Amino acid sequence: MGKNRSESRTEKSWQSRLTSQADAETASFLASLDVDRALWRYDIAGSLAHARMLSESGLITQDEYQRIRDGLHSVADDIEHDRLEMPVELEDIHMVIEAALIERVGDVGGKLHTGRSRNDQVALDLRLWARDAIDDLCSRVAELQRAFVDLAERQGKVVIPAYTHLQRAQPTLAGHMMLAYVEMLQRDADRLTDCRRRVNVCTLGSGAAAGTTLPLDRERTAELLGFPRYSRNSIDATSDRDFLAELCFDCALLSVHLSRWAEDWIIFSTGEFGLLVLDDAYCTSSSMMPQKKNADTLELIRAQAGGGIGRLTGLLTLLKSLPIGYSRDLQDDKRFALPAVEACLSALKVAAGVVATARLDEPRIADALEDGFLDATSLAEYLVLKGVPFRKAHQVVGGLVVRAEREGKRLAEIPLEVLREAAGQVDADVEKHLGSANVVKRYSPDGSGGARQLLKQLNYWKRKLD
Repeated sequence: MGKNRSESRTEKSWQSRLTSQADAETASFLASLDVDRALWRYDIAGSLAHARMLSESGLITQDEYQRIRDGLHSVADDIEHDRLEMPVELEDIHMVIEAALIERVGDVGGKLHTGRSRNDQVALDLRLWARDAIDDLCSRVAELQRAFVDLAERQGKVVIPAYTHLQRAQPTLAGHMMLAYVEMLQRDADRLTDCRRRVNVCTLGSGAAAGTTLPLDRERTAELLGFPRYSRNSIDATSDRDFLAELCFDCALLSVHLSRWAEDWIIFSTGEFGLLVLDDAYCTSSSMMPQKKNADTLELIRAQAGGGIGRLTGLLTLLKSLPIGYSRDLQDDKRFALPAVEACLSALKVAAGVVATARLDEPRIADALEDGFLDATSLAEYLVLKGVPFRKAHQVVGGLVVRAEREGKRLAEIPLEVLREAAGQVDADVEKHLGSANVVKRYSPDGSGGARQLLKQLNYWKRKLD
């Protein structure tokens, strides 16, 4: 007697080898549908390319290929509209799709797996997914970079303090600080782009471990899927997850960069710093204190770095000590990689909104700009131009700062005769070197925080991001 429809839908591809079936708890433990169903589009795409290659290679007929193709499109439509039943007993999205295909087109659907193993199949799906994930991440990074560039254009000429050790250090243009984040993000995009080269390799044709005796056209499969090349070694191809570890690292470092920026803006938007005003749409309030405006979105972006680092550590730990060739441990790789990408995409989208709607609090910045002796380095460098060795100039200006602080004055308010008494070689032109606005005007080398350098950087980034 033939199997009924229910039995055929839930029988595993490897079931004939075993004499007993797993109980419900074990079946659930073996399954990965909760996470790998996200790969269904890539599984369909890989199967369509594989089927076409099989037909072109004479391993299935053109009619069989057309029936498989139409069946796969039908399955895809049902998944798209959440109409396809996915029994946990089938374990993963690959077997769900194959079972649904066979149910629709009959035994010819069983020919789809010709020359293919789930080992090279899932490796392919992950590479197809990772390729799109990288493209999406790079697009979101560029969106955030543009938001920073736009803010640098709107308010970039505002003079603000630059910080070291979270203490006021030197004056700079606000745009210079905004473009520092753009530089950081560009390194993330460059790393992702470099990772994409190693992702972009077709694994189909590797089989379970050592390949197949069937005459597969691997070059054709790679071409159909948009891969520039296919893997050289079948054992490595089915067990390699370096590309996922690299992608998780890139996401972890990107999340660290976002966390650093979020920390800056959390601090800058506080009443104590008063540099930045965040749009209400990206803040929350308190259930108890009605006056509160909290930068909760930034705090959550800051927190996500912990998850990114944890997922990278988890994946590396999973890979550690695995023997060569495929092991079922690799089923869990998706539990680290997919959420790592999703978290970054979400954080980048929100971050772009935060930056696009933020503004500098120019009056408050101006009121407090001269606090902290931001022009001290410029005064020391003025003395250097007068022939004073820098170490001596540093010592002299340090003493002047102590005196000014004691007297409640700024360096620009110290009388010229007092400056001459301390340094000797001070002329009236020293006033052009004091005060934050004057310092910013005098920045000289490329890469500094002055107006000329900002314009040059803005032009570069607008060209590059366009």
